[in-house]
Amino acid sequence: MPIKIPGDLPAAHVLEEENIFVMTELRATTQHIRPLHILILNLMPTKIVTETQLARLLGNTPLQIEMELLKIKGRTPKNTPEEHMLSFYKTFDEIKRQYFDGMVITGAPVEMMEFEDVEYWDELCEIMEWSLSHVHSTFHICWGAQAGLYYHYGIRKYPLPEKLSGVFRHKVTHKGSILFRGSDDVFTVPHSRNTTVRKEDIEAEPALKILAESDEAGVYAVSTDGGRQIFIMGHSEYDADTLALEYKRDKAAGLDPKVPAHYFPDDDDTKPPLCTWRSCANLLYCNWLNYFVYQNTPYIVESISRFEDHRKNR
Repeated sequence: MPIKIPGDLPAAHVLEEENIFVMTELRATTQHIRPLHILILNLMPTKIVTETQLARLLGNTPLQIEMELLKIKGRTPKNTPEEHMLSFYKTFDEIKRQYFDGMVITGAPVEMMEFEDVEYWDELCEIMEWSLSHVHSTFHICWGAQAGLYYHYGIRKYPLPEKLSGVFRHKVTHKGSILFRGSDDVFTVPHSRNTTVRKEDIEAEPALKILAESDEAGVYAVSTDGGRQIFIMGHSEYDADTLALEYKRDKAAGLDPKVPAHYFPDDDDTKPPLCTWRSCANLLYCNWLNYFVYQNTPYIVESISRFEDHRKNR
């Protein structure tokens, strides 16, 4: 089944070339099923790239998905045309009275800052609080996951001795995890970050459970019971060349970055990297949409109940 996005969104042309079923609004309105409404808070600087990466994964399921794009109010991205933002993005004020089956909060290039020092932290907190009563399942990525763990549960992030960049082996550590149903015993995920969360801090929070982790990259996937909140530390959505582009950018800027681990063949950055995580990424998003969104969200989306957790006092 398809993903429903505006026909003139740049991602639409890319996905059609990849044989991913993109549905026009006219055709969607003639189907006698309700699409899943998925909101994406895109905090990444390369908006169009991130939109396409997420739309590719959300569209590769047997479900009809209607994707809505959300931006932080008053911020003008440097790497995205203004007309694109005006055409396809809404502010929180425009959508806060709506309800969504699922929501994705992306990473952001602000991880070296304290959360409270991030310019849009107050608005992000308002959105995360709103998600408890207006979103059935929220999927947090990388810095978005760290921000969510900090806001909802008081779990801090810590700087790493050096940037964690590369494609790392992971394993499912929570037996019977539905989010990883059908997963291989070992699977790979790209990471690109300078901070981390500590396993012991998450284990000390009874509302959370660790689902998957890596010997090199640490905790990867965390969830609440029932999957109303999911926190993913890596970037399963990355394209094959995303880490290469980041590496070459940092190299051109004179930052002397290390070659991303387990990424280029023979660690030779002149060789094109191979994508070894595509199937794992598709499985992750398919399972999230199927088990935690589609099978659990109410048909009348406005009847979503507030997620009552056991958050620490803030």
